[in-house]
Amino acid sequence: MSLSTFGAIMGFATEMVSQSGNIYQSLAHQAKDHGLKETLQALSAEETKNHSLMEQTRRENVTEMILEPIAGLQKEDYEINLKEEERMEDGDLVRIALALEKREKRFFSDASSKLPLPEVARIFRKIAQRKQENITRLQDLGFNQTLKRSISA
Repeated sequence: MSLSTFGAIMGFATEMVSQSGNIYQSLAHQAKDHGLKETLQALSAEETKNHSLMEQTRRENVTEMILEPIAGLQKEDYEINLKEEERMEDGDLVRIALALEKREKRFFSDASSKLPLPEVARIFRKIAQRKQENITRLQDLGFNQTLKRSISA
C-alpha cells in the first residue's frame, strides 16, 4: 500500500511506534539482565513519547494534508515479521529490538526526504537520529546476536 499522503504517513508512523512500544514492554518483562530490562523499558517510554509527537504533529499540520501528494513510500517496505516465543534468551530480545529500531530509522529517514513540510521533515530526521543512537546502545549491551528463530525485516 502506498503512503502517498501526509495523513497516511502520519497514521503509519503513529501505528508503527505504538506497536514497537508494546513489543518493547513485552520484551522488558522477559529480560533477565537488569541493564537490558532498563533499556527496553526506556525504549518503550520513548515510543510512547513518539506516539504523542506523531499525533501532535498530525493535528498541527492537518491543513497541509491536502496540499501535495507524496511518492516513493510503500507500507510493505517497512513491515516486519517477528516470531516471538514464550521463552527467549536476552540475545534474542536484543535482536528483536534491533530489528524494530532499524526499521524505524529507515522509515523516518526515508519519509523525511519525501515530506514537503520542513518542520515535519525535521522532526522525522531527529527521530531517525535517536533511532541510530538506540541501535548503538543496543549493540553496546554485548549480547550474543545469534538468533534461534527467524526475524525478517
